[in-house]
Amino acid sequence: MYCEKCGISFDTNYCSACGSKNVRTPQPDDMCFLTEKELLWSEMLEDVLRQNNVPFLTKKALGIGMALKVGPMRESVRICVPYSYLQGAKMIVESLFSIPKDDNCDEN
Repeated sequence: MYCEKCGISFDTNYCSACGSKNVRTPQPDDMCFLTEKELLWSEMLEDVLRQNNVPFLTKKALGIGMALKVGPMRESVRICVPYSYLQGAKMIVESLFSIPKDDNCDEN
């Protein structure tokens, strides 16, 4: 299902973010929230999405005024992709930002 208000896709009959039951089946061109990353990491992800021909939109979370106060490197960026690209984009995010388990480390 898809929530137009939140721009997220989910498996239940209500929005997991806002609780709305005013949801519908997603359309291929619906823009869906993919992830939110700090500026540096979002730029890297944007580059990889471009390399994989995945269209996307970005929106800075803080806005210019707040970013100037706290510093531009603290700015975070929300990235959305069309629903038809969502699963592939999620795999890209997972491969870029997952932490590989080191088999040589002893866990205590």
